[in-house]
Amino acid sequence: MATALPVADARQVRRYARTLVRRHPRALAAALGLHALAAAAGLAAPRLLGDLVEGIARGVGQSTVDRVALLIGGFVLAQSVLVRFAHLASARLGERVLAELREEFVDRILDLPLATVERAGTGDLLTRTSRDVSALSRTVRLAVPETLIAVVTTGFVIGALLLIGPLLALPCLLAVPLLWAGTRWYLRRAPAGYLRENAAYSDITDGISETVEGSRTTEALRQQARRRARTDVDVRRSYAAERYTLNLRTVFFPVAEIGYVVPVVATLLIGGWFYLRGWVSLGQVTAATLYVQQLVDPVDRLLSWLDELQVGGASMARLLGVARTGDGPAADARPAGTEPSPAASVDGGAEQLAARDVRYAYRTGRDVLHGVTLVPRPGEKLAMVGPSGAGKSTLGRLLAGVHAPRSGSVTVDGRRLDELPLDELRSHVALVTQEHHVFIGSLRENVAMVRPGADPAQVRAALAAVAALDWADALPDGLETVVGAGGHPLSPAQSQQVALARLVLADPHTLVLDEATSLIDPRAARELERSLAAVLAGRTVIAIAHRLFSAHDADRVAVVEDGRITELGPHDELVAAGGSYAALWHSWHHSDAPGDRSATS
Repeated sequence: MATALPVADARQVRRYARTLVRRHPRALAAALGLHALAAAAGLAAPRLLGDLVEGIARGVGQSTVDRVALLIGGFVLAQSVLVRFAHLASARLGERVLAELREEFVDRILDLPLATVERAGTGDLLTRTSRDVSALSRTVRLAVPETLIAVVTTGFVIGALLLIGPLLALPCLLAVPLLWAGTRWYLRRAPAGYLRENAAYSDITDGISETVEGSRTTEALRQQARRRARTDVDVRRSYAAERYTLNLRTVFFPVAEIGYVVPVVATLLIGGWFYLRGWVSLGQVTAATLYVQQLVDPVDRLLSWLDELQVGGASMARLLGVARTGDGPAADARPAGTEPSPAASVDGGAEQLAARDVRYAYRTGRDVLHGVTLVPRPGEKLAMVGPSGAGKSTLGRLLAGVHAPRSGSVTVDGRRLDELPLDELRSHVALVTQEHHVFIGSLRENVAMVRPGADPAQVRAALAAVAALDWADALPDGLETVVGAGGHPLSPAQSQQVALARLVLADPHTLVLDEATSLIDPRAARELERSLAAVLAGRTVIAIAHRLFSAHDADRVAVVEDGRITELGPHDELVAAGGSYAALWHSWHHSDAPGDRSATS
């Protein structure tokens, strides 16, 4: 069962929003200033029309009417120009803030420990990087500027209404209790509702991606009905969450609409009564009614975008929550009560990498490794073999610093792996699995991403080391050929060779290979591994061997069974001992299907 990534609370979201605002004081002041000027220009027309009504009642001439009409036209034109530049300034500010949000989120994602990502599942992370980023984009680019415009405009209109006559502002107060109660009711329920909606969508994405990625396994085990049932449950949960937020809107929006109409009607009726009593002039009632009518648009905009702000706030909380998962590799998995160990220098004969009495559990109380001790010798190639589910890959991930042991320790040069910064850890030990990714960009950039300063000769040498240079040179534009989504397609085997070339270029002193050549033809894989062995001579290589020729070529073989190392020694000695490894070797060696010669997965 996937463990969802954390979600930031409202206080953290507000603090981060204030931080973003403080980063751009000039741009924000310019945008608000332009909107204020535009709002002020829009206030002239109602006042002029009110004065015109008073003038007509007194019998002013046509020239006065023409002059007032020209003034109103001038103010409308000025407001249009100011609104145009105000929106442009807001859009620029919004795009700048959005770019920062995206970059910071990518940095947080890249800093996540791999163990955390694996426990969270792909659905939650995919939803945050796609749906939540998209929702936040709309909020930053549209909702925030529109809300600021509405607030500024509302403030200016209320100020103008008070200047016309405080008595005529009283009818507007009739809408305040209605809008206040409706908004308060909505805000108490909306944030949690939108968080549930996004979480439910994450479950759908996670379930669908699992079904697609494991389609062959699902079909082989006849689990189609179970996967459909899981999807149905996720869809029902998402439907219920979206229906809840829809119900909130169907209550809140009609209440807001009533709140718009009440002040206009009240101003006309009460203002007319004030006029009959002689407390206000006809021009004041006209201008006040027009001002109240002008309030409808910004208040409607404010309340309409309030819903979008709740969506954006929920998305920001999910994006900020990524930063709460820990700072170092496997930091969230460090055993409770374990204190950092002091760094120790390595003398001549000391080991570089060592696992001592390690235990690990994916679920509490169910260890998959039971007190394993493994100390690879510097510069040796150590193969790990064993039946499926024995714990080989788990041990490999502990040795690579992906997971931290529940108890015991994994150290490099006497320092715990789970205490090392990620950059330093990867300079010591690297993990390569059958999972790989080709990024959008040139083939050269894909290989050199681990060392951005690498020159073309170094990239070519890395590709040659993994037997990929021939097909790389044959691409339409050679190493500059664009690959990845939308680019020149690479086969799974070629993609895996690109991943291995990155490994060669990264040049760590210890490598953990887990099915690193599984997508390549067995004969080609053997040639590739031999080529890699020549390049990686002098480095410690821990190969989780799924094809036994890898074990045959290793300096030592570790047999993993039921979460324990049951045999350890050179290939010939283990074969002569007649134990589990000998039985596995003889079974594989005498197979009639060389292409299928594989140790258990």
